[in-house]
Amino acid sequence: MRRTGSWMDDVVPFVVMLMITSLDMAVLTIVKSAMNDGMDGIIYIIYRNSLGTLILLPFFILHILRNVDRPPLTIRILFRFFILGLLGICLFELLSNLGVSYSSPTMASAISNLSPGVTFLIAVFFRMEKLDIRSSNSIAKLLGTIMAISGAMVFIFYQGPKIFQRVGSSSSPDQLALTQPSEWILGGLLIITGGFFGCIWSVLQTATTREYPDHQTIVFFYCLFGIIQCIALSPFLVQNRSAWVLQHGHGVIVIVLGAVYSVVCRINALTWCLEKKGPVFVATFSPLSIVISVIMGIIFLDDSLYLGSIIGATAIAAGFYMVIWGQAKEKNKISRLRDGDLDVLDESAGSSAKQTVPLISSRNETEC
Repeated sequence: MRRTGSWMDDVVPFVVMLMITSLDMAVLTIVKSAMNDGMDGIIYIIYRNSLGTLILLPFFILHILRNVDRPPLTIRILFRFFILGLLGICLFELLSNLGVSYSSPTMASAISNLSPGVTFLIAVFFRMEKLDIRSSNSIAKLLGTIMAISGAMVFIFYQGPKIFQRVGSSSSPDQLALTQPSEWILGGLLIITGGFFGCIWSVLQTATTREYPDHQTIVFFYCLFGIIQCIALSPFLVQNRSAWVLQHGHGVIVIVLGAVYSVVCRINALTWCLEKKGPVFVATFSPLSIVISVIMGIIFLDDSLYLGSIIGATAIAAGFYMVIWGQAKEKNKISRLRDGDLDVLDESAGSSAKQTVPLISSRNETEC
C-alpha cells in the first residue's frame, strides 16, 4: 500500500506534468504550422473557444440543476465575467497568437515564464500583496522579476550568432520573415503585451473566485463573453470572408485538438496535479517548455537557435525560479505562523495558569 501511495503521489504527477508541458508545446507548434499555412489567429481563437464552450455547456447545465443553492448571478458579477473574457480571451489569447505568428512558439514559451513576476508586481500595485524590502522573500521575488524581464528583453532585441540549425533545412518565405529583426521584435512585444493582460486576468480571477466561489459558472461565462467579444472584433481584423472557411483538414484538426485538449484534458490533469502536489510543483515545469519548444521548432518548423535566445531564456528561467522560491518560502512562513497560533490557542485552552505565554516562545517550545 505504501508503494502504491508513493507511486501515485510522486511518480504519476511528475509524468502527468511532463506530458502536459510537452503537449502544450506540441499544440502550439501545430498552431504555428497552421498559421504558416494561412490560418488567421483570431479565427483559430473563435473556433477553438466556441467548440470548447459547446463542450462545457452540458456540464454547466448539469451543474445548475444539481447546485440549486449556488450564489446568485448579479449584474455586478456578470460584468466581472465580461471583463475576465475581455482580458483572458479577447486580449491575452488574441495578442499571444498574433505574436506567435510573427515570431515562434519558443518566444511564447520563454516569455510566458514572466507571468509569476509580473503578477507579483500587479498584485503589489493593487495592494493584494505587500512588498517588504527587509524580507528575503520579497527581495527574491523582486530580483527574480527584474532578472526575468531583463532576460525577455535580451531574448527579443538581441539575436546574436547562430548556434544550431537542422541539417538539410530549407529556407522558406516564413523562415526568412522569422529571422527579420522587425518581425521578431514585433512578435515579442505582442506576446509581452498579451502576457501583461493575462497577469491582470489572473489577479482579477483570483478576486472573483473569492467573491463568487463557483468555478464552473466563472469558466463558462468567461469563455462565452470572450467569444462574443472576439466575434464583434473580427470584422475589423479579418477582411477576407473566405478566411473563415476551413478548406484544409489541417485547420480542422488544429481547432478540434486545441478545444478538446485545453477544455477536457489539460484543465482536469492540472487540477489533479495541483491537488496532489500543490502550485509550486506545477510551476517548476514551466521553464521546461522552453527546451521542448526549441526542440520541436528545430524539428518541425526548421527554426534556428541563436545565442541571444539561449542567454535570454536562461535569465528568464533563473528569474522565474527566484520568484517561485520566494513565493514558496513566504507560504511556508505563513503556514508556520498559523501552526504556532494554533499551538498557542491549544495551550491557553488547556492551561489553568493566569499568566499569558508569548507567541514566539510557545512556538519555539513546540518545535523543540
